[in-house]
Amino acid sequence: MEKLQFLYQLKLIPSLLSEENWTDSENDIVARHFEALKKAEQEGTVILAGRTLNMDSDGFGIVIFEVDSEEEAQLFMETDPAVKEGIMTATLFPYRVALIRS
Repeated sequence: MEKLQFLYQLKLIPSLLSEENWTDSENDIVARHFEALKKAEQEGTVILAGRTLNMDSDGFGIVIFEVDSEEEAQLFMETDPAVKEGIMTATLFPYRVALIRS
């Protein structure tokens, strides 16, 4: 069965748009978020992950990944440490990569 592709968009909660509001706790959550995505990339689930470099309300991150079902995609997104710990909100979209540089 062919894997389904999804994208989730991440947005920081408004209070964290200002760097002076970050604590060691938020930094730890982001480190766990990165490590979880890195592990999923190494396992072949994550295709791409990244973020815009602006720290304002227009900034966002994306994760493009492959799983077997929409339910699995929802669970993958919801268990992202940044989402689970509430420092980022996430919105899931069905997605298909059309072009990718190799």
